[in-house]
Amino acid sequence: MHKRIQDLLTRTVEMDGSDLHFKTDTGKIYVRVYGELVQLEDEAPFPSAEFQEALFEMFSKEQIARYYKEHDLDFAVEILGVARFRGNVYQQRGCTQAAFRVIPYTVRSMEDLQLPEAAFDFITKPRGLVLVTGPAGSGKSTSLAAMIDRINSTEACHIVTVEDPIEFVHNDKKALVHQRELYEDTLTFYNALKFVLRQDPDVILVGEMRDLETIHQAITSAETGHLVFATLHTVDAVQTVDRVIDVFPTHQQQQIRMQLSVNLIGVLSQTLLKRADGRGRIAAYETLVATNAIRNLIRENKSYQINSMIQTGMKQKMITLDQSIANLVARGLVKLEDARARAKDIHEFDRLIKLMQDEGDIAPPGSNIGGPAPVSVAPPPQQPAQQPQGGVRGQPNRPGYNRE
Repeated sequence: MHKRIQDLLTRTVEMDGSDLHFKTDTGKIYVRVYGELVQLEDEAPFPSAEFQEALFEMFSKEQIARYYKEHDLDFAVEILGVARFRGNVYQQRGCTQAAFRVIPYTVRSMEDLQLPEAAFDFITKPRGLVLVTGPAGSGKSTSLAAMIDRINSTEACHIVTVEDPIEFVHNDKKALVHQRELYEDTLTFYNALKFVLRQDPDVILVGEMRDLETIHQAITSAETGHLVFATLHTVDAVQTVDRVIDVFPTHQQQQIRMQLSVNLIGVLSQTLLKRADGRGRIAAYETLVATNAIRNLIRENKSYQINSMIQTGMKQKMITLDQSIANLVARGLVKLEDARARAKDIHEFDRLIKLMQDEGDIAPPGSNIGGPAPVSVAPPPQQPAQQPQGGVRGQPNRPGYNRE
C-alpha cells in the first residue's frame, strides 16, 4: 500500500472517523467523523493521476481490468495493527475517486450495541429469514457481525457468509466459519447461494440482496431449513416487506407472499443518531417479529397494517423506529432536535414525546433534554445458553431447535 494512503487511513482511525473520501479533481481529502464530513485542510492536495497510481498499487491485474471495464470497484484492504477497510473506487468527471469505510478488528457484542431483545431471539431460531435493513452507513454490517459472532461463540454449527467485499473477519470459535468474497471466491450472490446448499451450512449470511434471483434464493435457503441473515437498503419494516415482494413480477407475487410469510423470522431496521454527549453515534432500531398476525398480513397483502401491529406489539418485543428514538431521548442519550430530524413520522414522534413529558419521563421543552433522564431502563436480554459440542447433521444444535 502507498505510504500516503496508509497514513491517511491511519489518521482516519485516530480521528475516530468512519469514512475517508478522496476528491482528486480538486485534490481535497475528507473524513466523516460522527456523521459529519470534515475537510483535512492541513493535507496537501492529492492530484488525480498521482492518486490513481498510488491506489492501483493495492490492486491485482484482474481488479484493475474490472475497474477499467466497469468504472467502479469494491475492495477490502488491511493495515496490520490499525484496522480493515472496505473501499470503493469510482470515476467522477473523468477522475479516479475513492471512499474507504473503517472496519474495526473487534466485533462489538450485541449488548454493547444495545441490540433489541428480539434480536437475541432471532439468532436462536433453527431456520428462517432475518432481514437487517437501513440506509447506507447505518451500521447494518456491525449489527450482523455481532449476531454472527454470538452464534460463532455459542454453537457448534457451520456458518457461510457471502460478502462484497468481506468486512468483519470471523475466526473459528465454537463454529466453523467460511467467508466468501464476490469476484474473488464466487461470481455472484445468486451462484454462491445456489451452491451453498451443498456445503452443509447451518447459518448463511448474504451481504446484500440486490436482485430478484438473490432474494428468491435467500428465501429458498430459509425454506430448506437454514437460518439466513441478509440486508436491504430500506428504512423500515413495512418498506422491507414491500421491497421483497415488489421486486418480483406480478404473477409471482402471491407465491412470494406465501413463502415470505412462512419463512420470515423478523426485521431489524436501524438508523444512527448523534449522541447527546458528542462521543459518537448510537443506533435506534425498529423491530418486527413475524407473529401469526404479521404472517397473515403479509399473506393477505395488507402490509399497510403492519406498522399498527408493531406499535401495539410490545409484548411480542416489537417497537417502531419512532418509539425507539423517543426512548433514546428519554434516556438522555440523544438530543430532542437531533431525534426529530431522524423521526419517521414527525407527528407520531411529537405525540410520543408529549406523552413522555406528561408522564414525567423526560423534561419539558426548553430544559436540558440532553442530560440524564430519571427513567428506568430494562436490563439487557439474557445471553443464549451455551450448547453442548457437536450435533446431529441436518439438526443444528441451536437453542430452541426442538420448539418448532
